[in-house]
Amino acid sequence: MVGVLPKRIILMRHGESQGNLDMAAYSTTPDHGIQLTAEGAAQARREGAEMRRVMGGAGCSPDWRVQFYVSPYVRTRSTLREMGGWFSRKRVIGVREESRIREQDFGNFQVEERMKVIKETRERFGRFFYRFPEGESAADVFDRVSSFFESLWRDIDMNRLRHNPSNDLNFVIVSHGLTSRIFLMKWFKWTVEQFEHLNNFGNCEFRVMQLGSGGEYSLAVHHSEEEMLQWGLSPEMIADQKWRAKACRGDWNDQCPWYFDEFFDHMPDDSDDDLDAVDNQGQTNSFKCV
Repeated sequence: MVGVLPKRIILMRHGESQGNLDMAAYSTTPDHGIQLTAEGAAQARREGAEMRRVMGGAGCSPDWRVQFYVSPYVRTRSTLREMGGWFSRKRVIGVREESRIREQDFGNFQVEERMKVIKETRERFGRFFYRFPEGESAADVFDRVSSFFESLWRDIDMNRLRHNPSNDLNFVIVSHGLTSRIFLMKWFKWTVEQFEHLNNFGNCEFRVMQLGSGGEYSLAVHHSEEEMLQWGLSPEMIADQKWRAKACRGDWNDQCPWYFDEFFDHMPDDSDDDLDAVDNQGQTNSFKCV
C-alpha cells in the first residue's frame, strides 16, 4: 500500500507552565521537569476540544484518524494527556515520544538574573544564531528538526501507520514555541530574516498546515490573513501561503521573492543568447539585466 499523506499537520505549543509564570522555577527545576499550571491544564482541555472540531468538522471524513508526536518534556506530555480526553481510542493510531522536537536547550539550571542578561544579548546578536552558554542556538534546533522531518516522511512513505487511505489522516505535534516556528521555517523554506520576525505561539495555541486543492500544504487553508499577520508573516509570505493553497504538489512558485530576489541584485534574461560573449582577452562586456 502506498503511504497516505496526512490531510493536516497540526503544531501545538504546550499549555501555560510554571516557568511561564515565574522564571525562578528554572533555577531549581530542570527545564524538562517544569510542570503545567492549573490554567495550563485547562487550556489543553479547551484546545483539545477545538482541535477535535477541526478534524471532525464539515467536509471531513467520518472515519478520520490522528497520530501524535510529543516532546519528552513534562509540560508537553501533560498537555497531550489533558487534551487526549477528547479523542477516543479508535481515533488514535498511536503516540510517539520524540526527543528531536524538545525545547531549545538553554543550559542546565537557569539563574534568573543571568538569563535576563543572556536573553538581552541574544536580542542584539540575533535569535537564530545565538547559542546559549552550555546550550543550543535556534540553528541547532533547526538541524534536529530537519532530522525529524526525515522520520515523518519515512512513516508516510513506508506506510508505517497502516492507515486506510479513504480516511482523513492528521498528524499532531505537541511541542514548544521556538521548535514549532523552526518546523514552519524548515517546511516552507523561510529565510533566517523571516524567522527573526515570527512571533511565538501562545500557550496551547496551534497552527494547522492543511493540504490544499492541488496537494500542497498551506496555513491559508484553515487560517485567515489577519491571523497570519499577527504571527509575524510578511505580506509576501502570506501571498505564498495563498498560492500553496491551490498549487499542485511539487510546483515551484516563480513569484516567491526569497527564492531568487533575496540573493541576487541582478538576474540575466532566461536565454543565454542575451548575454554578451566573453572576448578573446577574457574580458566580459556589459550585459543586459532584467
